[in-house]
Amino acid sequence: MQATRVSLFAMMLAAAGLPLYIHLPRYATAELGMSLATLAAVLAGIRVLDFVQDPLLGWITDRWPKERATFAALAALGMATGFILLYSYQPAIGGVLPWFVIALVLLFTAYSLGTVLFYGQSTALAGSPAALIRLAGFREGGTLAGIIIAALAPSALLALGASQGGYPAFGWMLAGLCIAIWLLTRGLWSRAPQPEQPLSVSALRDAGGFRLLALALVNSLPVAMTSTLFLFFVEDRLALPDLAGPFLVLFFLAAGVSVPFWTRAADRYGARNVLFPAMILAILSFVSAAFLPAGAALGFAAICIGSGAALGADMVILPVLFSRALARAGLQAGQAFGLWSFAVKLALAAAAVLLLPLLQLSGFTPGGQNSSAALMTLTWAYAIIPCCIKLLAIAMVLRLPRKVTTP
Repeated sequence: MQATRVSLFAMMLAAAGLPLYIHLPRYATAELGMSLATLAAVLAGIRVLDFVQDPLLGWITDRWPKERATFAALAALGMATGFILLYSYQPAIGGVLPWFVIALVLLFTAYSLGTVLFYGQSTALAGSPAALIRLAGFREGGTLAGIIIAALAPSALLALGASQGGYPAFGWMLAGLCIAIWLLTRGLWSRAPQPEQPLSVSALRDAGGFRLLALALVNSLPVAMTSTLFLFFVEDRLALPDLAGPFLVLFFLAAGVSVPFWTRAADRYGARNVLFPAMILAILSFVSAAFLPAGAALGFAAICIGSGAALGADMVILPVLFSRALARAGLQAGQAFGLWSFAVKLALAAAAVLLLPLLQLSGFTPGGQNSSAALMTLTWAYAIIPCCIKLLAIAMVLRLPRKVTTP
């Protein structure tokens, strides 16, 4: 029963992660008339807020551990309201941009609170550091289910007759999902975490936490970049708009199917020995996309399978390593996972801030007639630059101390 609750709560949180960055470029330009540069500026500004609020939210959950059920309710309600404001609310006064910013701030704040709370509860739910890898399998399975649902829902709702690209109905659907999952997962917070020492800079450094936070940031960038540009690459570079949905399903299904394999492999061979081949697989998959001609459906399907399988390893292993490091050092997890949440969200925002203005400067127009130079910029941004960053992540994995990568 507890494993089901873990998967459901992870599914709810996932809807405000990668799917947002898949949909926002298309939604903001096509439905709201916003430029890519404006969207990048908004996301950059919100990340400045996250720099302060994510560790603060972690401190709050550590300071009042008996109120975790209340914090979970606030996270679910905040996400539900944020989804409605973002996708469904049409302001009569004030213009679109202020309400767009308010909706994103509320949504990301609630998402941060839920993420910090959820990951900070991991050790208490698992019962021991050694069991964290098994808990991660259920958690990331739910995460992948949430990503698939949220990534495909607007297209499905549009096909069923929803208006405005399916987004208003999408907002209400996600809001209902948040409320329902909160009601079904209230039992997650009944087990209180063991007393732990407060987090400090020196203690986190000695536990290897800063190395893992830096790795989380760098390693999240390639996936953030490809997720942000996915629809553009499929629709404008490959000229396969009707296959965008199936490609997304294939990618995340490959990640989901791979999770049990990576879980068992990490238990048997050690995290570093598993992360290295998974990262090589990601590079081989994405660099191949640069050489695909328009219409190469089968080739891109193979890339989705390979890169999706590599993503499964990232999702399972790195948060577990961080949780184990905290548990071994006896540190409070709330503030630490506030920093983790910020690192992952910073990667997602950095991808948008770096790449969307670059595309606009190249003359790229979503869904329009694009020059060969604009499409080449899209190809480099989607397939080549992420591989270069992944090489840096591999170097960081190889330099991790043994104490960080073993139970």
